[in-house]
Amino acid sequence: MSLEQEFETIRSVPIFSTIDPAMQKLLAFSSERLAYAPGQVMFSAGDAPEYAYIVMEGEVDISVPTPRGPLVVNTLRKNDVIGEIGIFGDVPRTATATARTALEVLRISRDTFVNVIRSNPDAAIALIRILADRLAKTTAQLRRLAAEGR
Repeated sequence: MSLEQEFETIRSVPIFSTIDPAMQKLLAFSSERLAYAPGQVMFSAGDAPEYAYIVMEGEVDISVPTPRGPLVVNTLRKNDVIGEIGIFGDVPRTATATARTALEVLRISRDTFVNVIRSNPDAAIALIRILADRLAKTTAQLRRLAAEGR
């Protein structure tokens, strides 16, 4: 994939869509493209949050450990950002990310990701909206599971 294609991917991500094109190009230039096979773990709950990821192609399951085994709480797809909670919460990873399908991502270092968000208020607001939506979905899923007696 060319740098131009990575730039176009970054422009399509809601968090980064409103930031200055020069900053978008910096993100594209400083990111690393990675591929994962179905079932391959990107990171595990408890890992240090060193990177954020943008899904370019494929799907990734986000699961949390439970006494009965991993519980998938979300599935992320193209243009979704993964790993931002650990970065901004300054806590170990809260979940495990596992490729559901063949997966291509852009990996962005913690420092770069934080600097972009800090210097772009619109990106920070978009990030807050995404986090709020994910919290609402996870809470709804946990309510469903509690009602089922799991």
